[in-house]
Amino acid sequence: MKLGLIAGNGRFPFLLLDAARAQGFAVTVAAIREETDPEINHRAASDEHISVYWLSLGELSRLIEVFHKEGVTMAVMAGQVKHKQIFSSIRPDWRLAKLLLNLRTRNTDMLLGAVAKVLGDEGIELISSTAFLEPLLAMEGVLTERRPDAEERKNIEYGMGVARSVAGFDIGQTVVVAAQACVAVEAMEGTDAAIERAGELMRSLEEDEAAVTTLQRRLTVVKVAKPKQDMRFDVPVIGMRTVEAMVRAGASCLSVEAGRTLLFDREALIDKADRAGIAIVASPRPY
Repeated sequence: MKLGLIAGNGRFPFLLLDAARAQGFAVTVAAIREETDPEINHRAASDEHISVYWLSLGELSRLIEVFHKEGVTMAVMAGQVKHKQIFSSIRPDWRLAKLLLNLRTRNTDMLLGAVAKVLGDEGIELISSTAFLEPLLAMEGVLTERRPDAEERKNIEYGMGVARSVAGFDIGQTVVVAAQACVAVEAMEGTDAAIERAGELMRSLEEDEAAVTTLQRRLTVVKVAKPKQDMRFDVPVIGMRTVEAMVRAGASCLSVEAGRTLLFDREALIDKADRAGIAIVASPRPY
């Protein structure tokens, strides 16, 4: 059995690679020069069933050629490709240029969905990025020792409504809330940067006594899946860097969607949150 892996940045590609190999798949990795950790080469050097091809963003024809050459008929995307990279660093080949010209809107979902269709037309099925990592999906309930308090629960309820609206426009999937007021909305900079921006804003209010009394400096982070989340790409992910960003920002609570959010380094993540007094809850998705 052979699997194609389109690898972005972070640990996600490595976790998926290990899980696929554990299930007996040989893996052909399409590593993105602008994003993928070069450590992927060392994995291939130590395992004859892993092959790595380096491609630049925009080389859609090359990607298809590689998968055809390797006999890949099933592939998965894993790891983030920064949104600003997608829209600023791409030098499209003829196939991707044609695809871009036919897009109604140039958001991430539309672009990746179109790429998935092109791959499908070439006999390469793009499957869910959680197919090999279901044990890492957050299960419903409070994940930390501390439960969200009454104020944090209000922030979660308010933040989920805002986050779902924003996510529906494919702008971002995270909002940061204080006292049921939206402090920051994730855009192209990503979740961790949005959290740190919220922390900077709240610190800037420290000298403004009126603002302090109006807006409590207790940040709640709410991350959701998109209303029509395509689990083949851009699945919500929480890792150690997110918790570390929360600690730096002074955030006290994190809410994610149960069954639709991947938690990396779960034990270390929960331990760090517990030591920082951060509450983490996986909320059910409303229907």
